[in-house]
Amino acid sequence: MNNNLLEQVDFSKTNGLVPVIVQDAQTRVVLMLGYMNAAALAKTQEEQRVTFFSRSKNRLWTKGETSGNYLELVDLQLDCDQDTLLALVHPHGPTCHTGTATCFGTANTGEFVPYLEKVIQNRRDSPTDTSYTSSLLRKGINKVAQKVGEEAVELVIEAKDHNADLFLNEAADLLYHYLVLLAAKDHTWAEVIAILESRHQ
Repeated sequence: MNNNLLEQVDFSKTNGLVPVIVQDAQTRVVLMLGYMNAAALAKTQEEQRVTFFSRSKNRLWTKGETSGNYLELVDLQLDCDQDTLLALVHPHGPTCHTGTATCFGTANTGEFVPYLEKVIQNRRDSPTDTSYTSSLLRKGINKVAQKVGEEAVELVIEAKDHNADLFLNEAADLLYHYLVLLAAKDHTWAEVIAILESRHQ
């Protein structure tokens, strides 16, 4: 994170306020738009929770200060004109004051695989008796790894045939169980993607 943003942001262009686009760091869904002055930016960087300047209240306003639905800061990026910020965050609860996930009325699910990963992690951290994922994770790492192996073999078998429906369903089964294995090992899809990206240099 750039700690010199206060010196780099051009607050003079917009009478001391710059727009801040807030984006979920994991799903990449845009959550809201707010405004910061220099004091709000400094507080955001210091506390690692997003603080805006409220134009209606005419004061600093930390998102979630009353609701508890704060925005945990991951990164702040400055645009090429140095007058707009992008805040990457982990939202804690709904972002909008109306109770919706975003201020645009859209769901904060983003791409489906990261969303599914979050569901699996939730089944791991808050298991239920009716969840297949929870029951599989309860059986331990050996059982989870065994399931990945079984699904991989089934996918290979279907790859030798010409039934697209069966092949795609086995591919989906393998991907799901692979995500369960990642959760069981306390690793993430993002870590795997980062390795693939590093190999793509």
